Amino acid sequence: MRMAFAGLFAGMALAFAGYFGGFGAFLLVAALGAVGFVVGRFLDGDLDPGDFFRPRDRGR
Repeated sequence: MRMAFAGLFAGMALAFAGYFGGFGAFLLVAALGAVGFVVGRFLDGDLDPGDFFRPRDRGR
């Protein structure tokens, strides 16, 4: 799936959640979408779990 279509679906889901469920539902859908994105990147192999725990300035 192209990223444009994934963004379209995510935007539509957020719009429906905001319209029908209010701002709290909008935040819940956005947070769960972010978690799903990180898990998907991890399962695809694009993200290493150690990236979250290593300091950024390893060369210093």
